[in-house]
Amino acid sequence: MRELSLHILDIVQNSISAKATFIEIIIDENERKNSMNIEIVDNGMGMSKELLQKVTNPFITTRKTRKVGLGISLFKAACERCNGKFHIESEVGKGTKILARFERNHIDRAPLGDMVDTMVIIIMSNEKIDYLYKHRINKNELVLDTREVRKVLRGVPLNNMEVIDWIKGYISDGLNELNKDK
Repeated sequence: MRELSLHILDIVQNSISAKATFIEIIIDENERKNSMNIEIVDNGMGMSKELLQKVTNPFITTRKTRKVGLGISLFKAACERCNGKFHIESEVGKGTKILARFERNHIDRAPLGDMVDTMVIIIMSNEKIDYLYKHRINKNELVLDTREVRKVLRGVPLNNMEVIDWIKGYISDGLNELNKDK
């Protein structure tokens, strides 16, 4: 995948398939430490210890429609290619946590990509799921918590086009503000 946001989208789709009702997406960019961390945590079904040990193998998948599962293995390879580390933990009935660490300025690190559209696609893909999106650049942080947005909306669905337009603007403005202070 050419952008890290596509890996995020893929992992979130796995979380949705695992019946998660709450998914955290945390991106932490630190120029001083030359690091970029992407963490995705869900409260889905989780994985058995046996599956967890094999999940980074591209020839292991829980899908019935094909016999390969490249998403997690490609994400892991993207980390390792950039002097990074990939860690996954999971417990049946509790969920899964993935942490991908990258050397931020490594020549082979893929660009982050379009997080505005990625978050909009994620939110629109299943309106019933709540998301916490945090994006830190150095000491500044953008936070979008759909649980808080729902409180304000009082029953208006998150996938309402006016709400989606607001979410787009909120994330876009927030990321512009974060990047302005770099």
